[in-house]
Amino acid sequence: MSEGGERRRRAGGDADAGMSGYSDLVRDHFQNPRNVGAIAEADAVGYQTNPVCGDTMRLTLRVNGGRIVEARFQTSGCPAAIATSSVCTEMIRGQTLAEAEALTKEDYAAALGGLPASKMHCSVLAADTVRAAAADYPQRTAH
Repeated sequence: MSEGGERRRRAGGDADAGMSGYSDLVRDHFQNPRNVGAIAEADAVGYQTNPVCGDTMRLTLRVNGGRIVEARFQTSGCPAAIATSSVCTEMIRGQTLAEAEALTKEDYAAALGGLPASKMHCSVLAADTVRAAAADYPQRTAH
């Protein structure tokens, strides 16, 4: 469960509070995020902050044979930011870094059944963080 969802649950709040207008896929990825955490000794790390809302995403990757074999995220933000981060890790696994970098904000939003226009910046955060991790890869793997 996301840290925010846990805080709401501990506070006695409804885990679905504030979720109107989101697709079932967004709700599922927010309430049951996949691949949360960090990879120790990652091959690539990306970190981005949305300057408008303050949402942050940290993405760690394990790359083997030129393909992403593992992806984990740590995100602080709204339900859409957490859901987009979660689906991002599923989408990029098995891809080359170039293929992952080519994914767009629209690809991430579509994978979640769409995002409200006011939350499209969350899919931008995911795309930017993937690009940051891809840019970090050569620096970490240079010998």
